[in-house]
Amino acid sequence: MAGKVDKNTIIGDAIKMSPGVNSIIEKHFGTGCFTCPGINMESISFGSMMHNLDPETIVGEINSLLEKEEARGRAENARLRAIKCR
Repeated sequence: MAGKVDKNTIIGDAIKMSPGVNSIIEKHFGTGCFTCPGINMESISFGSMMHNLDPETIVGEINSLLEKEEARGRAENARLRAIKCR
């Protein structure tokens, strides 16, 4: 797998993994997270604690998104290889 997060992953690092992570962070933490300086220092676990959330819920959603994106990328690469071999 190209990327995977855990509860100790820094929120800013998770966001850099995929644009889709933004919507997950916004859903759970709100939009204030994107302007907070702590985004580059605080972990998913810390953010979850501050918002009274279970970090594993957020981690699960992010990893599910990353797995789906990776699978789509593999499928697209296979499709392109098949076209190239014709």
